[in-house]
Amino acid sequence: MAETSPFVPPKARRVVFIILPMMYLAGIIGLNTPALAPYFQALTPFNLVASLGLLLLFHTDWSPSFLVYCLVAFLVGFGIEVAGVHTGAIFGEYSYGSVLGFKLWEVPILIGANWLMLTYLCGSITDRLPVPTVVKILVAAGLMTILDTLIEPVAIRLSFWQWHSPEIPLQNFIAWYFVSAALFFVYYRSKFQKKNELSSLLLALQFLFFGLNSIIHLLD
Repeated sequence: MAETSPFVPPKARRVVFIILPMMYLAGIIGLNTPALAPYFQALTPFNLVASLGLLLLFHTDWSPSFLVYCLVAFLVGFGIEVAGVHTGAIFGEYSYGSVLGFKLWEVPILIGANWLMLTYLCGSITDRLPVPTVVKILVAAGLMTILDTLIEPVAIRLSFWQWHSPEIPLQNFIAWYFVSAALFFVYYRSKFQKKNELSSLLLALQFLFFGLNSIIHLLD
């Protein structure tokens, strides 16, 4: 199996590894500059689409099982959010704003893409651990949940979604863990190449972006 994507020539690969961090750095600066914040907030959906698009461009194994996993991750992620918004029984009582773009059944379509991207990233990184698959699943789900603790305050601040309670419910993080663990079970059962050159950088940028924004928010 190829170690590098045939869709990304060496020169383009180097450009992506330079441009992607700059894009996230610009987002951190722009979202925390009052005069620029509305414009960068509006660019959020494009950032998500671009990040997922580049991640998939670097993927090396477009087997049927990979395509099935992508479809499952997208539909389960989107479906569980629809059920969550309409029942409040999964993550708690919350609702989405308009920042993330077009909504279907009160949930942005891009939420499915976000679940796909984050599970791919955490699964790809955790796959490198020399441990049994069940441990990889548990660790990857933990990594997803830790990332969600950083995403939540930033998402609320930027009006991605709002909770209908003063605090973020503990059940949100419990649900994130178990839903992502179910997706990681499918991920590791699917027979496709898990290595992706862009995974480490993009996951690190996710943690840095939301982590630094959270710190800046606390210092305001």
